[in-house]
Amino acid sequence: MNAESLTSTRRYDLDWLRFIAIFILLFFHTGMWFNPWDWHVKNNELSGSFRYWMIWSHFWRMPLLLFIAGASTYLAMGKRTARMFAGERVKRLLVPVIFGMFVVVPPQIYFEHIKDYVSYWDFYKTVFNFVPYPEGSFSWHHLWFVVYLLIYSLVTIPLLVFLRSEKSKKFKEQLYKLLSSPAGILFIPGILILITQIILRPYFPEETHDLQDLGYMVFYGCFFLFGMLCYSNQHIWSAIGASRKYLLIASILILIPFYGTYFHFREIYILPWTERTVEIIFDVTGIFLSWFTVITVIAYGQHYLNRPHPWLSRINEGLYPFYILHQTVIIWIGYYICQLDWSIAAKYWSICFLTLVSCISFYLIIIRPFNVMRFFFGMKMK
Repeated sequence: MNAESLTSTRRYDLDWLRFIAIFILLFFHTGMWFNPWDWHVKNNELSGSFRYWMIWSHFWRMPLLLFIAGASTYLAMGKRTARMFAGERVKRLLVPVIFGMFVVVPPQIYFEHIKDYVSYWDFYKTVFNFVPYPEGSFSWHHLWFVVYLLIYSLVTIPLLVFLRSEKSKKFKEQLYKLLSSPAGILFIPGILILITQIILRPYFPEETHDLQDLGYMVFYGCFFLFGMLCYSNQHIWSAIGASRKYLLIASILILIPFYGTYFHFREIYILPWTERTVEIIFDVTGIFLSWFTVITVIAYGQHYLNRPHPWLSRINEGLYPFYILHQTVIIWIGYYICQLDWSIAAKYWSICFLTLVSCISFYLIIIRPFNVMRFFFGMKMK
């Protein structure tokens, strides 16, 4: 079987990794109730211990999803024309964003400002003032990921068409020469991502998810692009899997300067450098940690997870609706759980469990059986 036909078949590892990455979001966003970081809503008691695992996962959870999305986008193009592909992307991505901004996201803003309103309907009228959050009630909140994915998908259509054509043969051969070794796959993409951030972050330092954070928009876009490029050439994809042990070592070693500087910020100890120097080291190692961890997860995923399962297709179908719903449900349930006189651990695991059960139930009962709901949540019609 040739490389092109291999990259046209179903990759079960991508399905499993997408499931794992979105499942991580459940734990991460629940943790935001208790982490001292700024967020829409907070428990009355916070725990600094959440910082130490969440700072690590923060640097690679969304990049992993975007890398998978890039590879999946290459697959989704298939034999479609550019126009057919663009139409399909708009239907599956833009429609859920619009639906989400009017139906799914508003409860998040309501619970953040619940004391200012008599009822939810009293609040909901303010959505139609179309004043952007945080000054107003109009936002896409966590659906920024879908918005950015739509932009990446449409912008890269010419590249997709090229990669799917015979004209890309020499390009793919050159790409393989660059990325076939462990050092190549670790450092060439990592350095290129770093260069984009050196250029852009001085002018766009904040991650706002409002289409104005160009530095971070390009940062996440790089993972989408490299997912597409790596998956377009089966030889590169196989080389990544073959290098997994070296990639794992790099992912572990990068934690030394990453946490070494992070502990300085937490004043566990003080490094003998200026704050600016420590910030630069942390930012640079954070970028490499993102890439090293993502490519390591991809490598081990293709080695251990490229296996079918009777439930996998059903799970995979429900992941997109789960993503759209999960943060709203976390905030909704969390608002009431966090008023109870429970420990942080009891609240955390209760929110996780009840959110999981609620999202699955809503999907199975309200979304999956009905074509109109499937349309609003970006699913294929029955």
